[in-house]
Amino acid sequence: MGGRRRAAADEARCAGGVAYAPEDLVRVVRQIRHPLLVVRDDASQRVGLAISATMPNLPAGTSLIGVLPPVYPEWLGDREFCESHSLRFPYVTGSMANGIAAPALVVAVAKAGMLAFFGAAGLSFAEVERGLSTIEEKLSGTNAVWGANLIHSPYEAALERRVAELYIAKGVRKIEASAFMKIEPSVVRYALHGLSTDPAGHIVRKNSVFAKVSRPEVARQFMMPAPPAIVSALLESDEITAREAELARRVAVAEDITVEADSGGHTDNRPLTALFPEIVALRDQLTAEYRLERPVRVGAAGGIGTPLSVAAAFAMGAAYVLTGSINQACRESGLSAQGRNILAGVGIADVMMAPAADMFELGVNLQVVKRGSMFGPRAKKLYALYDSNPGLTAIVGQQRAELEKIFGQTVEEVWAETEQFWARRDAVVLERAARDPKYQMGLVFRWYLGKSSRWAIEGVADRRLDYQIWCGPAMGAFNSWVRDSFLESPENREVVQVALNLLEGAAQITMAQRVRDCGVRLPAEAFRFKPRRLAIDPSS
Repeated sequence: MGGRRRAAADEARCAGGVAYAPEDLVRVVRQIRHPLLVVRDDASQRVGLAISATMPNLPAGTSLIGVLPPVYPEWLGDREFCESHSLRFPYVTGSMANGIAAPALVVAVAKAGMLAFFGAAGLSFAEVERGLSTIEEKLSGTNAVWGANLIHSPYEAALERRVAELYIAKGVRKIEASAFMKIEPSVVRYALHGLSTDPAGHIVRKNSVFAKVSRPEVARQFMMPAPPAIVSALLESDEITAREAELARRVAVAEDITVEADSGGHTDNRPLTALFPEIVALRDQLTAEYRLERPVRVGAAGGIGTPLSVAAAFAMGAAYVLTGSINQACRESGLSAQGRNILAGVGIADVMMAPAADMFELGVNLQVVKRGSMFGPRAKKLYALYDSNPGLTAIVGQQRAELEKIFGQTVEEVWAETEQFWARRDAVVLERAARDPKYQMGLVFRWYLGKSSRWAIEGVADRRLDYQIWCGPAMGAFNSWVRDSFLESPENREVVQVALNLLEGAAQITMAQRVRDCGVRLPAEAFRFKPRRLAIDPSS
């Protein structure tokens, strides 16, 4: 009896199949894979919705305002992005350093038709080689697309060059170039390798560079042809061919620019809504100025942790979105279970800036978890000591107790470990340390910054208060969104489920906004998407 009354009420609300009541509008607007009809009741002037497939003819007394096409997650962003890179979804996972963007994460994302970058930064050359081999083995026989990180390493320039050469030798077709302040030969050599033309004379690129940038002046360099001086030097040293050097003038160094706003790790804390439009305008200017033959696409990163933020990025014109912080909390990441549990409890304000290990002496900071960790304050203390003293001997007498409290061992033990590390990795560093007391002090302090990341990755229990976990406010927003859903538990956070839910939710919000633009009064519920277990639709 109650069911018949509810059915009658539904029929009354959905007169002739048109939804007018708030709950019915929500139900219809969520049918994102169907064309929707926007219909006006002529008598009451109410505006409602109907699913096109269920309504061959309009009910009497109504007028058609518009027809809205479906919104598939695959259709968000720039279709050319997916076509160019042979992807299904305009979704990229960033190269979280120290192997946190682990081979398992890369493989899972790539198999789902998305793009993932292996987190090679901070790893030894041998570790990078092993990671690449693991990914190649797991994806052998598939058409999955993936890439790896090339980070600018001002204090390990030789390693930066070797890694770039390794990518060329191993046939890694895509790299995420990060932390570059200017164009370096390593990036140019990779970008130009294999440049050719098709029979029609159009440029064909073998390698793709994704440049992660947070400043217009850096973006400008990547969106222009490579500096002639670098191209000439590479040609002279036989690192590129004459044909590659000739074609270099016709293309930008990078054809995919990731605008990184307030993110975890290295960041300038810029708001996406201010930074993204400026770089898009710069792209348009440079494309015209240099008459680039191939388009430069612009994607969005930083602060991407909810369907609404994904939808907002695409609404601004992002060709793709790139996520970072939220993927660390996924089961496939290289972070320990202890570290993932910490991330699952982070709020949007539970982050802070702290000195970076790779650019410590330059005073460069990065964004890390503040809640439950003393890493940030301790790293700041070490930098303050470094900045105001000429060497260890000037501070060990007065500061020994505090230093050894931070280190958890004696200064001499730390230096012994540091010597062993650099003897294996780059003995030239030790030669400089022997001549430069301040440089030696920097190496000792960087021991703590480097170890703190490893403790978090390995889950070292007695160093939990020193965990260094790169994280932006997107993590807190994500945690709020998934509360009371299956994704709240770290054990259920699979990187592909996270991606599919973000994209599905963004598609639903995009459809809701289109409906609202047509004058339909939608309730707030239409713009909310609760995570649920999703599978990839083979028919899409």
